[in-house]
Amino acid sequence: MEVPHRAFDRVENMEPASRLAPTAFAVAVLGLCFLAGEMIAGDLARLDMAVLAAFRSAGDLGRPLGPPWLQEAGRDITALGSFAFLGILFAATVGYLILIGRRDAAKLVSVTVIGGAAVSAALQLWLDRPGPDGPYVVFTANFPSEHATLSAMTFLTLGAVLSQMATDRRVRAYLMALAIILTVAVGLSRIYLGVHYPSDVLAGWCIGSVWAALCWTLGLRLQQRRDVQAPAAVPAES
Repeated sequence: MEVPHRAFDRVENMEPASRLAPTAFAVAVLGLCFLAGEMIAGDLARLDMAVLAAFRSAGDLGRPLGPPWLQEAGRDITALGSFAFLGILFAATVGYLILIGRRDAAKLVSVTVIGGAAVSAALQLWLDRPGPDGPYVVFTANFPSEHATLSAMTFLTLGAVLSQMATDRRVRAYLMALAIILTVAVGLSRIYLGVHYPSDVLAGWCIGSVWAALCWTLGLRLQQRRDVQAPAAVPAES
């Protein structure tokens, strides 16, 4: 009996999500190393204030740069990374995946998002870093940025899962690009509104990307192992 190479076919069909995962993991780890080095050297605070000041109006560090409509747009964008919105998006996506019979994908999304939220909360409780003074109140610790962390975990994971289900490579690339753009937009909105220091957001991006890439890679390995072992259970034809 000829054993089909389903695992190899699956790898071929997982572009660009699966091939982006190792790169995202490496870049995120390097980013965390950079933050650690800057923190040890004492340069992080100066860097944070310099970047934060670039987003503020001259002579008024409490007011974001630009007209009122831009500030309102910033608040709208930052809401895309809120726990409420991401929770609704997560539940809706998991429900959809279950309804179409993609239970493995639903489990992967659940483990990644729920586990990632727990990791983010634990890091915030452990580090407990205060945020910048500003008009907006944050009810959780600032480092890492919860919005940046959870949006990276959620958007990147959903982008990878949905792109895996698409057959057109252009659609796959579009879904992954959209996930990255949303992640970056939410993080930048936090800096623009003065809710977080840039290092809070950068750390959130790095941690969220590392967690999403790690869960995605482990899920892929488990799926490949099942695909290779599955034909062994099929009785040979006479």
